Amino acid sequence: MFIRLIIISITPTIALAIGIYLTDRRDKEPWHLLLRIFLMGALSVIPVILIQKTLLAINVFSGLISIVYTAFIVAGLTEEFFKRSVVVHGIYNNINFNEKLDGIVYSVFSALGFATVENIVYVVFRYTGNYYVGIMRGLLSVPGHMLFGITMGYYLSLSKYTEDPELKGYYYRMSLFIPAVLHGLFNFILMAQVPILMTVFIPYVIYLWASNLKKLNQYVTDSRDNNS
Repeated sequence: MFIRLIIISITPTIALAIGIYLTDRRDKEPWHLLLRIFLMGALSVIPVILIQKTLLAINVFSGLISIVYTAFIVAGLTEEFFKRSVVVHGIYNNINFNEKLDGIVYSVFSALGFATVENIVYVVFRYTGNYYVGIMRGLLSVPGHMLFGITMGYYLSLSKYTEDPELKGYYYRMSLFIPAVLHGLFNFILMAQVPILMTVFIPYVIYLWASNLKKLNQYVTDSRDNNS
């Protein structure tokens, strides 16, 4: 059963990673760099867990305010900060980051590295034997990390390839702020367990897919046009 749970845990990230890799048709990134970013993303789970434990320990709020704090600060901001740090410190200034699409590719690989370890923790160790958890996380949580990664990479690339210093700084800040907010809202809707909020969850997920696929397609088109 252990092997089966591992397979359930890692299959979504492998499928999504292959999908993102195949979108980069014109100037594919070196596998050793993608693997490095993926592994760094996986290792970022360690500081995230330590900081999240500290933040939860000092949580003085209650009710919905406590859920907001947990969803947006403990989960959204902390996780997106470290996933972005992997890209910023691991590849942002590398010569292989040479077009806008690369920002999305590397950000997604960092996010999927993180999501892989997180998924193994939940599916294999925390909810052992509950295949429903693995299936639901494979359909929602892991793709969610990928979508937040697309948003992150979109703005990181705008920052990298914008000449205006003011806009460069703005896009750089947005590369953390917007994924953190999207991530926090995703978690808040699920954690709050408010019936009226649950009615907007599926529309929200559809919005995440539609808006981020639009961002991805924009950079895929730019890559094709620039390399044609």
